[in-house]
Amino acid sequence: VLVAFEDKINTVVTGVIARVEPKLVRIDLGKASGIMPKSEQIEGEYYSVGSRIKVFIKGIERDDRGSQLILSRGNEGFIEYLFRQEVPELENGTVEIRGIAREAGRRTKIAVMSTVPGVDPVGTFVGGRGIRVQAVMNEIGDREKIDIINWSDNASEYIREALSPAEAVKVEINDKNAKVYVTEDQQSIAIGRQGQNVRLASKLTGYDIDIELTKAPEKKKK
Repeated sequence: VLVAFEDKINTVVTGVIARVEPKLVRIDLGKASGIMPKSEQIEGEYYSVGSRIKVFIKGIERDDRGSQLILSRGNEGFIEYLFRQEVPELENGTVEIRGIAREAGRRTKIAVMSTVPGVDPVGTFVGGRGIRVQAVMNEIGDREKIDIINWSDNASEYIREALSPAEAVKVEINDKNAKVYVTEDQQSIAIGRQGQNVRLASKLTGYDIDIELTKAPEKKKK
């Protein structure tokens, strides 16, 4: 039966919650059922038996007892799929997603770029009055913040963007390590609650980021 789902891997389907167990949720997909392990759930999300739910088909796990469909709402692919539903410009290639880093239920950072001069990629994803990003939030719950940032092939520029909403004074890169200097008022924003902002920025950019304190650049006297 699961063969029918092989070509549905990396897509999103709607199922019905059949059972909620401490470590996983069993979901009925009609022709088959799958499991959503704790690690693939959205933190803080409540699952009730009988309710319809959208899930990302992550893969098929095979062991001695047979095969299982592994489902997810917590992975990056789910976020990408939801944006693809809302941003038609992704389909025609005007804008692209260059990276996603996610801690489900808390925060997602998504790096975007445009292939067409004059198209604002961040604005395209946010949508007029925030309508596109709001549609994604409606699905994942509004506890999860979504930071949409500009991708850049200039590493220090990309790292600055990835740390937003914090503002960096300067970025020093050495191999895959980056030292980011911020003023005192930006330090806690750069690090984020329990280190989350800097952790996601590291994941998104592929650099180990250290936040260092520096004094604000002095304004030159006129």
